[in-house]
Amino acid sequence: MGIVIRLIISALALWISTLVIDGINVSGTAAEQAGTLLVVAAIFGLVNAVLRPIIKVLGCWAYALTLGLVAVLVNGALLMLTSFIADRLDLSFEVEKFWPTAILGALLIGLVSWLLNLVVPDGKKKD
Repeated sequence: MGIVIRLIISALALWISTLVIDGINVSGTAAEQAGTLLVVAAIFGLVNAVLRPIIKVLGCWAYALTLGLVAVLVNGALLMLTSFIADRLDLSFEVEKFWPTAILGALLIGLVSWLLNLVVPDGKKKD
């Protein structure tokens, strides 16, 4: 159940980014947009789960050198990759540019997801 809640939270964060940031777009009817955002949230989660650990290991020197600020660029790049994959799957999700669209979008998605995860319980019991 926790993974479904996290997927919905990610989709909500993506939806908010389409409302706030010009250049991040999803088209179609409301139902089509909701479905597209859920699929894109799943793609974004998979991209992050697979590539982020590899990037962190290979680029640990960059993380250390920039005191972690390179993570902002990595997040933007992963959002662009998600947009590329969504385009290949004929989904109506688009991120137009890396700077500033993908960077700001990744920051906003991360912030909104973090805030929503604080508010919404994920079903795990706390001891």
